[in-house]
Amino acid sequence: MWSRARRSLATLAAQLPDKDCASVTPDYKTLIARAARAKHVLGGRPLTLAEKILYSHLDDIEGCLHGAGRVRGEAYLRLNPARVAMQDASAQMALLQFMTCGMPSTAVPTSIHCDHLIQAVDGAKSDLERSIVTNQEVFDFLQSAAAKYGIEFWGPGSGIIHQIVLENYAAPGMLMLGTDSHTPNAGGLGLLAIGVGGADAVDAMTGTPWELKAPQVVGVKLTGKLSGWATAKDLILHLAGKLTVRGGTGRIIEYFGPGVLDQSCTGLATVCNMGAEVGATTSVFPYTPAMRAYLQATRRGAVARAADKAAAQGFLQADEGVEYDEVIEVDLSSLEPTLNGPFTPDLATPMSAFGEFVKEKGWKDEISAALIGSCTNSSYEDMTRAADLARQAKAAGLKTKVPFLCTPGSEQIRATMERDGVIEALEDVGALVLANACGPCIGQWKRESTGEENAIVSSFNRNFKARNDGSSKTMNFLASPTVVTAMAFSGRLTFDPATDTIPDKDGNPFRFSPPVGEQLPATGYALGNPDYYPSPTPKPQPDVDVIISPTSSRLELLEPFTSLYDKNSVRGMELPPLKVLLRVRGKCTTDHISAAGPWLKYKGHLSNISQNLLITAVNDEGGEVNVAADPDHGADESITDTIPHVAQRFKAREQPWALIVDENYGEGSAREHAALQPRFYGCALIIGRSFARIHETNLKKQGVLPLWFADKTDYGRIGASDTVETVNLSDVFSGRLDTPIRLRVTKRETGEVFEVATRHTLSADQVRWLEAGSALNAIRALKAQA
Repeated sequence: MWSRARRSLATLAAQLPDKDCASVTPDYKTLIARAARAKHVLGGRPLTLAEKILYSHLDDIEGCLHGAGRVRGEAYLRLNPARVAMQDASAQMALLQFMTCGMPSTAVPTSIHCDHLIQAVDGAKSDLERSIVTNQEVFDFLQSAAAKYGIEFWGPGSGIIHQIVLENYAAPGMLMLGTDSHTPNAGGLGLLAIGVGGADAVDAMTGTPWELKAPQVVGVKLTGKLSGWATAKDLILHLAGKLTVRGGTGRIIEYFGPGVLDQSCTGLATVCNMGAEVGATTSVFPYTPAMRAYLQATRRGAVARAADKAAAQGFLQADEGVEYDEVIEVDLSSLEPTLNGPFTPDLATPMSAFGEFVKEKGWKDEISAALIGSCTNSSYEDMTRAADLARQAKAAGLKTKVPFLCTPGSEQIRATMERDGVIEALEDVGALVLANACGPCIGQWKRESTGEENAIVSSFNRNFKARNDGSSKTMNFLASPTVVTAMAFSGRLTFDPATDTIPDKDGNPFRFSPPVGEQLPATGYALGNPDYYPSPTPKPQPDVDVIISPTSSRLELLEPFTSLYDKNSVRGMELPPLKVLLRVRGKCTTDHISAAGPWLKYKGHLSNISQNLLITAVNDEGGEVNVAADPDHGADESITDTIPHVAQRFKAREQPWALIVDENYGEGSAREHAALQPRFYGCALIIGRSFARIHETNLKKQGVLPLWFADKTDYGRIGASDTVETVNLSDVFSGRLDTPIRLRVTKRETGEVFEVATRHTLSADQVRWLEAGSALNAIRALKAQA
């Protein structure tokens, strides 16, 4: 069904009329009235911008806010998002879940973006052609489902989901969901865009109110002005160092202050994008002239005019006198370029100190590759700055010393770069331009590896171990595209473009001047290949058959999970006795739980992708990777095996199990497979020192109970093959949500029995999800009753 569209000559957006914006312009009159009503219910106190947007999308303002006392950090909000966007890897499971609900169409405008399944090898044209052939059945499935349910389909090569959302769908004051953790990118246009798992997306797609625990709101006051080599990327790299990967958990980051006004719209999007790396629910900026200019440049003048009126009524900024839960002040004038890493996005080092940092660690002073682009930094402004450096280098007779890979964010960006000579400038100095897709940023990079420790620099957002090229010995340092580009010409990890020189073609010292870019193209954006653009607001085609081969190894219809609870049992609504599979040590991201890279091809096949469960997790009892013990093994089985193999044994024995996990478990992407896979193998309970927001919700959605240790030292008291039983969970199921849940632990080796205290974050709706076996089961039952 899906065939590659040919690339055509660029068409000037300036010569094109504005788009039909009916489906993307918020109903500001209604939103403003609802925000005013919410403010009245809360006693007239000033509201943050985040609160105005959230509360104006509440399903029941009085029911959620009346008598709620302190809302932030405590109340559960039932929300009606206005839009859903899904990337191709996560859309598969989201659609498979949506299909079980029996609805003829989605309840809100929804889009699919084919960006994750295109592997970077040797350049845009061949990579795209190869990936379309390789992923044909997945693209056919997605396109057929999109046609059946009235979903806009952006095929392979059209661009990265977050860039396309910014260019086409984002609007100030909107609330939207996206099945990717970097969905907050759209906050650069003054809306709340929240990354979720596919089951959460199904809530919105079925018209079921979506539940969110009201986040706290952190205010970041920006003063001063960026100068020299400092960019918006350096702002968020700096903040990641201050907040750490857990500092934004359960919080929205809201920016304000005079320093906001000097930033481009796409620069603001970069900041919001990487807010995911500190665990923030999302990030948002107040409406600015730069946002208006970007809306007009992307042919959404109607949205800009409507937003202007809403802003004049005070809707698109915080109220005067508002109180934030925390205020952080950043003087942009004092910011310098920053590099974050390796192996974690919050290890921030200013450029002026980075050389010494490298020497202290004993790393080789060399880089093996430099990469710019991705959803975080692929705007026209980013690319024109990189091109300015490339032209400076060409004039000095320089070529890049290491592979230099460039990823445009969308067909619109690529076409505009081509028209304006940006691609030519980059290729002239050695750049390889990749397809308009995620590529190396998410591990879709077929890279020849020596197996030795090496360093790359990138303008990406995430740098977990083995994320980019599959090698645990590759260190990825995150930086702005300008710093990455300059370092490509030196080949040195300690190169500071603001102070250091490199020999030009004649051997004379050459120093780059701070690059200059253009926020927006002077002659408008180029459209590029019109075949990449879907028909807006397509009508559902109920006669279309969704294409899934019964013999496929990549797509598999879902079987509903059964409930783990039996109210008629002796234990009532307590979980049955659970065996502990293992105790996981240290950082365990969604990449550890469900690896990407080559496993992306199984995103639509739960049985197959589950075979990668926790394969890079560290067993705290012994320190080995991907090793679990099974003392109850059969005669033909070993006492230890890989983690997924032991999980499969437990499933075969119908033995439900539990995991013990460390701090911020599930940090990283929104991939719900990290919750689906343990549930598929029989996991019923995960007890941790702390959880990342999206992952904790994903676990609940799939019927897995997450509990937090009340005393974090209890983490070390429970080990593999111990038995755990819940105590007082029945009281929570009966409606007493404030009841503390305890765990009764029986040590396998000694028979010792003791209890540990835990805390939970369950709401009444989430208890119903657990009781039904999953949120999807609960939704299906609700729709059947209606």
